[in-house]
Amino acid sequence: YESIIVILVYLKLQNIYSVPVMTFIYKKKNFYFQLDGFIARNWANQKSALGSALDPLADKILISILYVSLTYADLIPVPLTYMIISRDVMLIAAVFYVRYRTLPTPRTLAKYFNPCYATARLKPTFISKVNTAVQLILVAASLAAPVFNYADSIYLQILWCFTAFTTAASAYSYYHYGRKTVQVIKD
Repeated sequence: YESIIVILVYLKLQNIYSVPVMTFIYKKKNFYFQLDGFIARNWANQKSALGSALDPLADKILISILYVSLTYADLIPVPLTYMIISRDVMLIAAVFYVRYRTLPTPRTLAKYFNPCYATARLKPTFISKVNTAVQLILVAASLAAPVFNYADSIYLQILWCFTAFTTAASAYSYYHYGRKTVQVIKD
């Protein structure tokens, strides 16, 4: 059982809340991400299981909103956005399943949705970290494409393919190494 009044949880919630207005407060969000990472690396007592779940959730929300927006602007192909969002939805569903499986009996809704009751800690795979970086690089490249007149460039299309490859590889890595990415917290 852990207290949710931890600085990292607050910062991760700030990351999630700031996503819908990302275009307006990008610098603020970037500041929170950097501050969050700095605190997590330097003060071990500020790490939490809830924070380990909120951090990737904030990334998934950010990526999803950016990709939907760029797809709507015809800067990223629809199948790629569909692939990325489908992978993220499957991962979120897996997290809900892990939460259910790691709760001790009797399992209740109050226990399930109690963020203070930590049952598992999540660890992303290496390819998943690479995938997030590649997805963000594609966002930057897609935003720059109309400005620098390379929206039809073969290099941008190669980056689409590479992003699709890393997304598929990341999904497979969670499928293959699933049990190793979850650390069950024992009482």
